[in-house]
Amino acid sequence: MRLSSTLLLTAAATAVKAARQPVKITPSLDKECSTSEDNCSAKTSNASDSKSESLKSDNDTTNNNGPKAKTHDTKGYTTRSSREPSNDHPQDNSNNDNDDLPPPNICALYLAPSTIPHAILGLFSGTSIPVDENANSYLSGTYPGFTYDEGESPLWSDLYIPVADVYKSLPYRGQQRFPSWLGYVWPEERGAFHHEGEMAPFPNFGDELKGYDDGLNHATGLEFFMDDYSNDDEAEEGRANESKRPFRRVSALVPGIASLANSHPKMNNLDRDYASSRVDYLGQTAPWQPGVGAFTPHHSVEFITTKSVRPGMELLLDYGYDWHGRMGEKLRGWQRRKEREANMKEEEKVRKLQGFVEGIDRKWDMMDNREKYQCPEELPTEEGKRDRIKVGMALDSSELKDGNKPYSSYRQNTHHPFADADEHPNEVETGPIPSPRVADDIIRSLPWLNKHGVCLSSGKLSVGDSPIPYAGRGVFTNTHVKKGDVLLTSPLLAIRKEDTKIYKSNPDEKFVRNVVDKSTVIGHEMLLNYAFGHENSPMLLIPLAPLANFINHGGEMKSDKPKSKGANVQVRWPEDSSNAAKLFAWAYQHKMFEDQEFDENKIKDLPINPWLKDHPIDVMERSGKLALEYVALRDIHNGEEILIDYGPLWEKAWMELARTSPYSRSGYLRHSIGVPDGFYPENWLNVSDKYEIAEVDDLINHRLVGKAVALTWKHNGKPVSSKYAYAIGLPKGFSERFLEYSKANGIIELYRKLLTEQEGFHLPSDGFSVYKPRSLVSDDEAAKTNATEMEFFAHRYHSDQWNFNMHFVSAWEEKARKSVLAALGEAGFDVALKGIGERFGYDNLTCFHASYMGVTHCDKSKMHSDIYATEDKSWNIVFPLITVEGTSPELDIMAEDMNTVIGVHYLKDVAWAMGDFGYHQTRPIDYYNPDDGIVGDKWNTAGGVPIRVVFGAYCSQIDESNIAMLRHVYDGDDPAPFADQFVKVPMKEIHWDKAAKASLAEPLGTGY
Repeated sequence: MRLSSTLLLTAAATAVKAARQPVKITPSLDKECSTSEDNCSAKTSNASDSKSESLKSDNDTTNNNGPKAKTHDTKGYTTRSSREPSNDHPQDNSNNDNDDLPPPNICALYLAPSTIPHAILGLFSGTSIPVDENANSYLSGTYPGFTYDEGESPLWSDLYIPVADVYKSLPYRGQQRFPSWLGYVWPEERGAFHHEGEMAPFPNFGDELKGYDDGLNHATGLEFFMDDYSNDDEAEEGRANESKRPFRRVSALVPGIASLANSHPKMNNLDRDYASSRVDYLGQTAPWQPGVGAFTPHHSVEFITTKSVRPGMELLLDYGYDWHGRMGEKLRGWQRRKEREANMKEEEKVRKLQGFVEGIDRKWDMMDNREKYQCPEELPTEEGKRDRIKVGMALDSSELKDGNKPYSSYRQNTHHPFADADEHPNEVETGPIPSPRVADDIIRSLPWLNKHGVCLSSGKLSVGDSPIPYAGRGVFTNTHVKKGDVLLTSPLLAIRKEDTKIYKSNPDEKFVRNVVDKSTVIGHEMLLNYAFGHENSPMLLIPLAPLANFINHGGEMKSDKPKSKGANVQVRWPEDSSNAAKLFAWAYQHKMFEDQEFDENKIKDLPINPWLKDHPIDVMERSGKLALEYVALRDIHNGEEILIDYGPLWEKAWMELARTSPYSRSGYLRHSIGVPDGFYPENWLNVSDKYEIAEVDDLINHRLVGKAVALTWKHNGKPVSSKYAYAIGLPKGFSERFLEYSKANGIIELYRKLLTEQEGFHLPSDGFSVYKPRSLVSDDEAAKTNATEMEFFAHRYHSDQWNFNMHFVSAWEEKARKSVLAALGEAGFDVALKGIGERFGYDNLTCFHASYMGVTHCDKSKMHSDIYATEDKSWNIVFPLITVEGTSPELDIMAEDMNTVIGVHYLKDVAWAMGDFGYHQTRPIDYYNPDDGIVGDKWNTAGGVPIRVVFGAYCSQIDESNIAMLRHVYDGDDPAPFADQFVKVPMKEIHWDKAAKASLAEPLGTGY
């Protein structure tokens, strides 16, 4: 079949959207609440008084009765015998006598501050809706002359856009454990976009401590299917025969009600009408029509009421039992945190004086309590530890299960912080968690919604089949629209353009790093076709409001005269005086889980459209909290299709596809929608979407030797962490001097043998052995630093579990321990201790553990913190000795949001300092895998197998407040041969003090 040139040219104005036919309904002429705010308030108040009673549950954040009995089965058909009123639900669930639709052009659906604490924005009904009714028919609104025949479709329903690729986050791609926009995607299966599994961070942290919200990722309340019904006959078959119902679930973004409605386990009043959904391309077939694949075939997503809905009532879904259980835990944790904050003002002042950037987030106190409570009350002695280790076993002695004590002798862990505690400090009962309990709690008056909310639907617009060839469905006016009128306001998802790419992937790959082949793009998400974008910006914006994603391309506006060709609507940012500007100014600055009321007096002082001044990275962390408006460019007559200009780049892409022979097309249309000139501010253009650390030139160039400098983000200058991410300048030549000591004492040669598994140096996973590395080098080499024979242990860490060739090498005897510390001091490491001590106001510091770390291969690595819960008095200070040039960053550091992971390069004469809960990990590398026995061509150099060796020192102000935790941390699952240094305080050795008398080479303390 050949396409005519006329059709092809006309098709240049086509677009990419979907839904069902419009409907005709006769509205009530009762204009109660439309003209008089007083009458409206009175009616709402009286209705509330007559229909409310307390719920049985004292805490509605979780469902104590287990998974609720769903009103519909998995395909939406009624399974319970009736919808009798329930004592658990204080609303009147009987059908109202007055089930008329709202009056013409009255707002039927609002977006406004939610009544659910912490939810920020929510959807509200502008009309009453009886139980068991199609909610869309009421929420669409009406227009003059509107008639409704039973069984017809509403003015609009929603579509859904499949999200095909689950590999959007770490460890497979990107820099975040969970990008914020994914929280708006209904997952194919619970937790589909979160990939940690066994690699959860250590120490692990609860959902309530995360600085990000994974939204719908664990929601199970709604399901979406790839194989939805294509016609009414199939729906009837499904009703009669369960085997004929859709079953192939798919992850989906569902703009409209499913994306904007909040959830409550008891007060939910909406559910999906699964039988209404359809999948089709309006008669188009591949490969003949170019519209196939250009817009989503999934449309007619409609909802029914499971309880009667009153005017001003918030519309609530049920996200599912598991989601509510997790949310309950989050809210209880945040309640404890809030109560603790109220009692810790003085401590906060002290922390700020100590030099921490912008104070320290209170969430870490929750972590402190948990880890301190779990600290063992007795631990093995140094003698017991060494006896066990002699047989080559490295065992985590803190796991004393069922009274099992594998070591020969133990000692009480003195100064245990919770030795006398009867209950876990994080499980102490909190005050009541704010939550709606009766119907009145989820109602806002219509005058209040008109004043502070944004109307999303009032009957002025509807969805129907577009007359534009191949365009699918479009949006049409049901009334006359004047030039300058705002037709629609829509919240926006802000996502990375990169996230729409679909890479070649294979979940059966041996190595995690190879699951996603980022060198091969096999396609793009259909989301790209629904996104506004700019060719020079890394950020895309996807509308979330009903109707918005059906608006088609009309080309450039030809004239502002009525019925002229081209676009008749344009997008813009909300204007200063509009409700939308105020609402989203409030929402954008709202932090997660904050109880921040919508205060009209405070809102007027907030900047309008604040996202326009932010870097795209910061905007993308606030998906759903910004908005745009669709404004009429000219007068638009009743019945006209609403059209915008997708821009010349989109039009060019469409024309190229449409003009290509169906047999020659390489795929579907994938192109973002262009924005008007100037719509994207300059600071959104020609910038990177990558999280990067600001340059530390002053450290590299030795202008800040001995100074501890907070790591900050390049894009906004804010700290990566107020608590634990710092860099320290070391004296020029420090790295070379300590490397020379390490070579002379045979440490580097020992690593070459361990990492290539030479005979006599092959350790099993978690294997342990003691070596005398001085014997591995010549006398001439040893003479460079007067090296003598000393014993060092080597420990191969979790190599089987993580496909990880990491070996730790550290002093096994006292002579070696003192030698390493003295060499550190002679190389210039004392200035690092001075920098840390002075920056954070410590009295003294002791370096209680020092270790080499060498690696040639790492597939998986665990995000972890070596030091934690020590009252912010401890640091893991790491610097490089040998690195492989030309590699990607070697060390991953997790930001304080517990979500973003930034890779950093090791730098000569610069140390990375990570304090309490300083989460980090070795980044996946593949210089050489001893299991393969092959060195990749890239690294096959004359020097042989490439290795990386770094050094880390644990240094702390050790006192009665943290000695028990440090003893526990040191014990860990390392051999830890010097356990008795923690028997009492003051410490046996102090390596820096405020009086500048102690040093690594000449320590002070009770042992000297």
